[in-house]
Amino acid sequence: METAALPVEILRSGFGSLASYLAAHVLLCLVPAFFIAGGLSALLPKSAITRFLGRSAPKAVAYPAAAAAGSLLAVCSCTIVPLFAGIYRKGAGLGPAITFLFFAPAANILALTYTGAALGVEFAVARFVLSLVFGIGIGMIMALVFSADDRVHAKEADGGFTGGERLQPAAVILMLLMVTLLIAGTLKVGFLLDSYASVTVPIHGMDAVETALHRLLPFDPAKGEEGIGAQGAILVLLLGIIAAVAPRGLGRVDEGFNRWTWAALGLVVLTLAVAAMGMQPQGGGVTLHMTGRMLGVVAAMAAIAWVAHRHIDRFEVQQWLWESWRFVRQIFPLLVVGVFMVGVLRVFLRPEWVETMAGANTVLANLVGVVFGVFMYFPTLVEVPVARMFLSLGMHPGPLLAYLMADPELSLQSILITASIIGRPKAWTYVGLVALFSTGAGLTFGAWKDGASPWLLGGELALFLLVLAAVLYVIHRRTGTMAKAA
Repeated sequence: METAALPVEILRSGFGSLASYLAAHVLLCLVPAFFIAGGLSALLPKSAITRFLGRSAPKAVAYPAAAAAGSLLAVCSCTIVPLFAGIYRKGAGLGPAITFLFFAPAANILALTYTGAALGVEFAVARFVLSLVFGIGIGMIMALVFSADDRVHAKEADGGFTGGERLQPAAVILMLLMVTLLIAGTLKVGFLLDSYASVTVPIHGMDAVETALHRLLPFDPAKGEEGIGAQGAILVLLLGIIAAVAPRGLGRVDEGFNRWTWAALGLVVLTLAVAAMGMQPQGGGVTLHMTGRMLGVVAAMAAIAWVAHRHIDRFEVQQWLWESWRFVRQIFPLLVVGVFMVGVLRVFLRPEWVETMAGANTVLANLVGVVFGVFMYFPTLVEVPVARMFLSLGMHPGPLLAYLMADPELSLQSILITASIIGRPKAWTYVGLVALFSTGAGLTFGAWKDGASPWLLGGELALFLLVLAAVLYVIHRRTGTMAKAA
């Protein structure tokens, strides 16, 4: 690449990554996630979260519950962060919340199904088992290391809106409907993807616009570059309008509803409906397809509006919308910066480097897989085809699994956002533990693929966990002694 063309290529890659992410992932994934997080914070009583996920809940209940909740959500790491923020702020213990954060993007139903179909059942089983064991392990380690902070958090949790004293049936129904909206917008099944009616609108030139966008912005699925079409450009424009309206509407909704509030909510509904429909630019116009996804999303939004209007107190609705906007304000700017930087880094990182360095099951090769997952973040439906490409080009199965373990957890944007929620010391400890355990997972799986005895590998893994537990116990005892002395 010529030096003079490098700045242009950097900007193209950065803005291309951001535009495609906003159009393809933010709307039907993140927008419902923000509203779910706001609902968790505003509508559910603290006891509903702490009963199952609080630091005082039985570990045999809290950690499996956190993993089970995550397994049902077919979402990527950026989408899970608002939900993590919602349950953590509401009173979930640090350990169960971290388990939820780790397990959900790595081993949800969609990720496991797609991994099994593309790479083989053994990869899916290894990903599930190791994600479950390491997710619970990392959560317990974090709870132990930061036990003092966790106690303080348990007392200070839910310092904003507190919700009702009892769990209201209407609030539960509303939360379930928002989860339904999230699932309808993200699940890749035939009846949601099929078109049931279509109409061609005589808007000419959209096909030329789409062609120009593909030329202007990077588009290479093998590198995780999804590009952006005419529909994506419309969605980004609508997001820009929402960004201009929402601060006046949702940012002040705690003072009461105003015309900007209704405008912001109307734009959100319109944008989600446009994102869910099929749009096909042609020479004679634009063909709009009424897909099952669009019907499901519109039906879910209508049901949410009806329940909120008829069965939720008006002030509680204000609390819900304000809390949702607070999560957007906290998380979204960091997400934009992180996704843009990932696009920039793709210009400098070459997949062939990883293929060359990760052809054997060594510690360095597995670390390369982990680092690649950090700086080359791919959504779930892209990371698996990329992994299959590397496997076909000679990447060892061990480093490949290390990549699959780290990629959903340690994307640059999710690291930035997690640090803003739980603080830098906890966030970087979490990053270090994920990197360590992902490398260990890759080494273990790679050794098994190379013919090592499963019993020997199991014994070594158990010994490692015992040594780690002993070290953490000593740290915990020393920390407790110092706290009593103080």
